[in-house]
Amino acid sequence: MQHSHGGHVHEHSHTDGHRHDGGEPAVLSPAVDLSIQDSDLAPNDLGRRRFFRAAGVLGAGAAAAVIAGPGTAAATTPAGQPVKVPRGGYQWLAGDHHIHTQFSPDGLYRVIDQVRHANAYGLDWMVITDHGTIQHAKIGVEKVNPDIVAARRDVADTLVFQGLEWNIPAAEHGTVFVHPGRNEVSVLKAFENGYDGAVKSATANTAANEALAVAGLHFLSDSVASRRVSDALMFANHPARKGIDSPHEIRGWRDAAPKIAVGMEGAPGHQAAGIPKPYGPGSGRGFYDNSPDPAASFPGYPLESYRTFGGFDWMTATVGGLWDSLLAEGKPWWISANSDSHQVWSDTSQRGPGSDFTTNGYYNDPVHITAPQLANGDFWPGYYSRTHVGSDGFSYAAVMQGLRAGRVWVDHGGLVDALDVRLRAGHDEVPLGGVLHARRGTPVTLQIRITPARLPNWSEFLPSLAQVDVIRGAVTGQVDDRDTLAAPHTRVVKSYDVSGQSRTIVLTYPLGRLDDGFYVRLRGSDGKRLAPGLMGAAVDPAGPKMDVVGDADPWNDLWFYTNPMWVLPNNK
Repeated sequence: MQHSHGGHVHEHSHTDGHRHDGGEPAVLSPAVDLSIQDSDLAPNDLGRRRFFRAAGVLGAGAAAAVIAGPGTAAATTPAGQPVKVPRGGYQWLAGDHHIHTQFSPDGLYRVIDQVRHANAYGLDWMVITDHGTIQHAKIGVEKVNPDIVAARRDVADTLVFQGLEWNIPAAEHGTVFVHPGRNEVSVLKAFENGYDGAVKSATANTAANEALAVAGLHFLSDSVASRRVSDALMFANHPARKGIDSPHEIRGWRDAAPKIAVGMEGAPGHQAAGIPKPYGPGSGRGFYDNSPDPAASFPGYPLESYRTFGGFDWMTATVGGLWDSLLAEGKPWWISANSDSHQVWSDTSQRGPGSDFTTNGYYNDPVHITAPQLANGDFWPGYYSRTHVGSDGFSYAAVMQGLRAGRVWVDHGGLVDALDVRLRAGHDEVPLGGVLHARRGTPVTLQIRITPARLPNWSEFLPSLAQVDVIRGAVTGQVDDRDTLAAPHTRVVKSYDVSGQSRTIVLTYPLGRLDDGFYVRLRGSDGKRLAPGLMGAAVDPAGPKMDVVGDADPWNDLWFYTNPMWVLPNNK
């Protein structure tokens, strides 16, 4: 079955064992059902379970480190096997995993308001992530669910996940969401009541609170392994905004639950917040206008980390920085870009009169007002930020699988229409997020295909891609210091001037003959605001410029970023 949406045609596939109506999978292997004792399994299922345990992919504490050590070729995808591009390619579905409603203490809109806008602005999938609070933990998860279920029915060509914004103990916020099904409410409610930093009074920067965050991820892993829910994912939100997500915490989340904790917002929401007064809030893009907190912030972060660069978080925007330090270890840690939509810039609505959030767990439905609200810092989902996921089909399961595999690229302002990136060695190739294994001495090539924007964006102009950068880093293996935040062997190795090109852009970049393992990732921009990177011009000669607090029009500084791909020698 097909449906047309936003100028694209999607093939609906029901061959992945999941029901499109959001139900549980039709068939699951007994080998992963931990409620079945080993003694009750058939011999073949028992053998499979032993294999999964040995691989470290079954149970609460499963950790699948990608690189065993310097110079090794032990890298795999999060699923444990290299993923190749299927015949015909992937279906690229645009989405947003960070959206709030009237069920958040700082929200405004109904679920259907956010869903209809997301659909109108071209999103295929989205996650409702109301804030974790004591009130939300008591009644909010249940109360928002009927509205989400109704939106799934009424706007059938946008997939609507239920999640929440987790107050990560000892750290910042994170998106947590699950595959729809009969237990989505009970699992999210149990998670929030048991592991939310605000609910458990566990926000302080202590070892015990850090351990509680890891325990929460184990809970989600166990919920999937025991089939309470089909799947669950976690992304760290606006990770550098307050400086309280330390490098060792990020590594700890990923290592504790590599199939659950899979990434972070490479670009935060609230992108309208930088519009200067009186036309906007006059803050920083993403509301990144903070300073270090001596009691909570990680002391190793520079002052620049509290600002955005071209609208992107410092961890992502700095070539050779924290994100690259994880990738150099071989750790799959993916980026996304989202709206964090609470209250939309220039919107003409406000909370309904007589609202009592404390009693009801939500605000009354919004009402129309005349004056546009120019102090609001958000855009509607899909209006500015998009996370594109390479999916095997149009389904909840396919989107989650694509996110976990890192088949993701992100953009602002509709900078480009489509992007296809493949890493090739001999007859083999992998997509974004993939790991390519080849014999030493094999020539490796990066193939890039970009479809420039063909229609005006939602600010009514046609964006123009000016520059494409290839970023390469050496795979150096596990670090001894888990607060490492630099990758000294990563740099921009090629910049393409693509200004003025309106037809499909095809770029082929030879990466040389394979010797030691490395990874590559891409970014591109409209070229309007460029500056040498924080690691110096030799590392990044023309990267994103630090955004000015109070004067940062997001439409005059557009970028796209991709997730990485690795290539490793076979050691044969």
